[in-house]
Amino acid sequence: MVWFDTVVQGVLLGGLYALFATGLSLIFGVMRLVNLAHGDLSILAAFVAIAVVQTLGINPLVALALVVPVMAGLGWLLQRAVLNRLLGRGLLPPVLVTFGLSIIIQNVLLEVFSADSRRLDPGGLETASLALGPITAGWFSLLTLAVAVLILAALELFIARTALGRAFRATSDDRDTAALMGIDHRQLYALAMALSLGIVAVAGIFLGIRTTFTFASGPDRLLFAFEAVIIGGMGSLWGTLVGGVILGVAQTVGARLSPGWGVLAGHIVFLAVLLLRPQGLFAPSRRVD
Repeated sequence: MVWFDTVVQGVLLGGLYALFATGLSLIFGVMRLVNLAHGDLSILAAFVAIAVVQTLGINPLVALALVVPVMAGLGWLLQRAVLNRLLGRGLLPPVLVTFGLSIIIQNVLLEVFSADSRRLDPGGLETASLALGPITAGWFSLLTLAVAVLILAALELFIARTALGRAFRATSDDRDTAALMGIDHRQLYALAMALSLGIVAVAGIFLGIRTTFTFASGPDRLLFAFEAVIIGGMGSLWGTLVGGVILGVAQTVGARLSPGWGVLAGHIVFLAVLLLRPQGLFAPSRRVD
């Protein structure tokens, strides 16, 4: 029963990783861009939430209503003003620019908020738990997993059932042909980045409620998000959830075997998937001309 509880806790942890990975998967799926500032943008959202909570005295979960639009607007502006200028120049320029953005965000956060660790207080929700026989699950962990599933389901419906979602898929498959149909890919990419950073804001605030964070916490979040995306399959939304859960279970099982093996076990699973199935477990098939 101890091992079953360990797996349950890993699944719940995987919900948080899936939240971080969803925005990364969306951006790669639409525009084939790997955003190295992804983790730092989530930490930026957490610090913005700190400022909002301290200024207005509201619950961090209520602050989502303010932070998500702010981060979405930042994503739209970032894509329109910076990343769209790099289109057609190969894979390296966006990687270098987002790497530079990551460094800038970390240094700005250090100057403004110092190196002290912070945490968001939702009023006791983070410590409340639900007893299911011998298994105890935290209410906040359950909420995190539920929000991750809801976001993924909403994204899946949006991409599959709406005209804008079909435009996303068309641009991802063949940008030039989509342009002939009147689709402005630059505007579309800006909307995709806004949507991605809106999800990143949710992930950052949920991280800030779950654990402490500092200005330098971003790279770790990027690594876990990247591993979840790779395990699930680049471009697969539900694969992202499965990848996050697999990573979370690997870490909790590793930590159960030995306290120092938690993160290492997740890396080992990631490397195993990369070696045995480099396209990921649920990578969408692509047409080869």
